[in-house]
Amino acid sequence: MKKQEDSLRELWDNKKCNNICITGVPEEKENEQGIENIIEEIVTENFPNLVKEEGIQVLEAQKASSKKNPNRPTPRHIVIKMPKIKDKERILKAPRDKQQVTYKINPIRLSAHFLTETLKTRGNGMS
Repeated sequence: MKKQEDSLRELWDNKKCNNICITGVPEEKENEQGIENIIEEIVTENFPNLVKEEGIQVLEAQKASSKKNPNRPTPRHIVIKMPKIKDKERILKAPRDKQQVTYKINPIRLSAHFLTETLKTRGNGMS
């Protein structure tokens, strides 16, 4: 059974391998501007050299959960599907040099999007 669960998790992670998760964008901004415009602004504001080198394209963007939890102070995550793994890696590598990524003075966080089980496994040093 464990082997089947691991196999299923691996399939889901492969499906999500092009995804980036953005945390910390205020809900009001998402509703006003639309998610795709926010992503363009984040990349332009924080990584102008990436935009100059090659245009970064987004296949799909969506909010991670259907409704906001009033008990949870952080805004919902935005999940972005990139057309190429190379684009995803370039966007995730860029914040390491900059130290802090912001969206209109609000600090945000960019991370690879994986299943919760995968993140827990990797966090325990069992990757």
